[in-house]
Amino acid sequence: MKTLSLLIIFLTIFLLPLAVHSGCDCSTDKSLTDKPRARNLHIVAIFAILGAGAVGCTIPSLGKRFPILSPEKDFFFLIKAFAAGVILATGFIHILPDGYDRLTSACLPESPWQNFPFASFIAMVTAIMTLMIDTLASGYFQRKHFNKHAAMVTNLEAGETTDHDAQSHVHMHTHATHNHDAHESHVHMHTHATHGHAHGWADGQGEIEGSLQILRNRITAEIFELGIIVHSVIIGLSLGASQTPSVIKPLIAALTFHQFFEGMGLGACIVQARFNIKPVVIMSLFFSLTTPIGIIIGIGISSSYDENSHKALIVEGVLDSASAGILIYMALVDLLAQDFMNPKIQNNGILQILVNVFLLLGAGLMSVIAKWN
Repeated sequence: MKTLSLLIIFLTIFLLPLAVHSGCDCSTDKSLTDKPRARNLHIVAIFAILGAGAVGCTIPSLGKRFPILSPEKDFFFLIKAFAAGVILATGFIHILPDGYDRLTSACLPESPWQNFPFASFIAMVTAIMTLMIDTLASGYFQRKHFNKHAAMVTNLEAGETTDHDAQSHVHMHTHATHNHDAHESHVHMHTHATHGHAHGWADGQGEIEGSLQILRNRITAEIFELGIIVHSVIIGLSLGASQTPSVIKPLIAALTFHQFFEGMGLGACIVQARFNIKPVVIMSLFFSLTTPIGIIIGIGISSSYDENSHKALIVEGVLDSASAGILIYMALVDLLAQDFMNPKIQNNGILQILVNVFLLLGAGLMSVIAKWN
């Protein structure tokens, strides 16, 4: 999973700069460009977005220092509901429309781009592929652990059979002189062994369920970050290549908030996945640095970048649509459905109302930000 994520990230970073040299007749208005001022705004954008992403990703991991942020607390469910609303709106309101715009651009040939809804088709296929990866990985892990646990139970039963035979031998040896006492002892030992077998099975079942949940949380965090990173490279590249201050200014504000709330969502997933410190640091750095790296690449290719070229429109449109499919699936299935059906929420009417309110707040806020993005 990590190797696949890294491969897609590097392909995204290196393919986009190569996709900007196609000759398209659609031209961009150059009258509002101001390169020196745009360069200063780019520097502001790099540090503002980097800081917002890092802070947002760090907040959920402060549960040890601030107990209210612990995953066991009710407030953590509210944070996740808010973050899930942000992610859902990001997929539907921010990313998927960009995919539609690029893949239906007038700069592309009418056939096939104007004759088929490629953006929604790609988003649908990506969501289905995400589901397949999610379920296949979980199923493989479950079968592996069940087989391991079955072997453990078989060994336990074999050991109990040996102990039972030894106990029967002792019982038969003492039957002539202490028939009643030996019988009581035999019954007691047999009951104790049976209790130990049931207890061991229950412990094993609980261990398997806990391991499966951790695995699902880890898969969720990794696929979720993959969807965010692919889109972050694209928006960073577009921002860095822009030389128009009137376009860059509102984008800085919108993307700073965007990165902060997305970071909170990713941070919540990372906390629940219970990664070791090394994966946590790597995932946080990847998330925080991707958009600034995209901005730097955009600055480097700004002289040759043409956002209306055939290749740029197709590559960015496909990646935007795929990212939208991933984020929409993750928000609905792995974040909202899982938490909203949690017994802790189902059995608490007030908490159930609050998570719905926070979900709407997160989705509403990101929808409003789309006005400037």
